[in-house]
Amino acid sequence: MGKTRQSGPIRDMALDLGTSTTLVAARGRGILLRAPSVAAVDRHTGQVLRLGEEARELLGRTPAEVLAVRPLEGGVLRDQTLGESMVRGFLQQAAPGRAFRPRLLLSVPTGARQVDERAVVDAALGAGARKVCLMEAPLAAALGAGLDIGEPKGRMVVDVGGGVTDAAIIALGAVAASVCLPAAGDAFDRALIRYVREEKNVDVGRRAAEGLKVAVGRVGPGEKGAPFSVKGRCRTTGLPREIALTAGETAEALAPVAAELLRGVLEVLERAPGSLAADAAAEGILLTGGGCQLRGLDAFLAEGTGLPIRRAEDPETTVVLGLEQALDTLSRRQEGVLDLARRRAVAGEV
Repeated sequence: MGKTRQSGPIRDMALDLGTSTTLVAARGRGILLRAPSVAAVDRHTGQVLRLGEEARELLGRTPAEVLAVRPLEGGVLRDQTLGESMVRGFLQQAAPGRAFRPRLLLSVPTGARQVDERAVVDAALGAGARKVCLMEAPLAAALGAGLDIGEPKGRMVVDVGGGVTDAAIIALGAVAASVCLPAAGDAFDRALIRYVREEKNVDVGRRAAEGLKVAVGRVGPGEKGAPFSVKGRCRTTGLPREIALTAGETAEALAPVAAELLRGVLEVLERAPGSLAADAAAEGILLTGGGCQLRGLDAFLAEGTGLPIRRAEDPETTVVLGLEQALDTLSRRQEGVLDLARRRAVAGEV
C-alpha cells in the first residue's frame, strides 16, 4: 500500500481521521494504514479492546459488556477520551515502535468550529504527538489529486466523506468559499434504512444498508440489474426476514440526500467571487472521498450543475496523500486550531 516502507524512526505523520475511515501516512513512505474509524470498548471500564476492522465486525452484534462505537460524528470528534485512544492505537499500528512523539498534520472539515478543532488537536497531543497542525480537507484533497492549489485560479473540489460532504472553491492555496453539509455516506445509509423500514416494513442495520449501497446503490436512472438481498427483522412479526431491492428502489431512497448535496454544490458556486466561480466552471468539479463512488452521482451532479465532473483516481486516499505532501511545510504551519469559524464569520458566511 502506498510507497515502499523505509526503516528508521518516523517523525512526521499525516492523519485523515474520518467519520468512517482513518488513513495514516508518513513523509516519503506513503499510506501506512487504512482502517475503519471504529473502537470496541468495555462498557463498564471504558477500556478500548479492539480498533479498526476487528471492532467494525462487532457493530450491531456486540455482547452486553462490549460496545462498538464510532468516536467521530459529522466529521468531528464527539468523544475526546475515546478519540485519543483511537489516534494512539492507529499510530502504533501504522508504525509499530518507529513513531516516537511525531509531528502530526490532520484534516478537518471546513465547517469545523473552534471547539471541534480543539478537540482533535487535544486528542492527538494526548495520544503522544509533540506538535499538531490542521489543514482543511478539500485543500488536502486537491493537493492529493495533483492540482496546483497555489495558482490564482479557482478550482472546485467536492469531498464526499462518511460524515460530511465538503464542497469548496480553492485559489492561492486557500479556501475561497465552501459549504460543509451532512449529505454524505452516512446520510445515504440512513436513507436506505428509512426506505426499507417504510416501504418493506423491515428493520435493517447500518452494515446491511452499507452493503446494499455498495452492491446496487445508485443516484438517478441507470441500467437494470439483479436485485440485492438483505436480511433484517420484520416490524410486524419480529422475526428475521430477507428482502430484495433493485437499483431503481435505491435511487428512489437516495434521491433526497443527492438533491441536498447538489444544493450545497450550487451554493458554493453562488458564494464564490465571480472570477473564481467562472474559473471553476471552466475547469469542472473534482470529486474525492469514498462517498463519491456511488453509482450515478457524477452524472447527477453534471446534469444539475451543467459542469464537467471527474473523479479522483483513488478518491478515498486523496486527502491523506495531500496531507503527506504538505508535511514538507509542517515547520512553517500554525500549530493548534485554525479557527475556521472566525474566518467564515469575517467572510460573512455564518
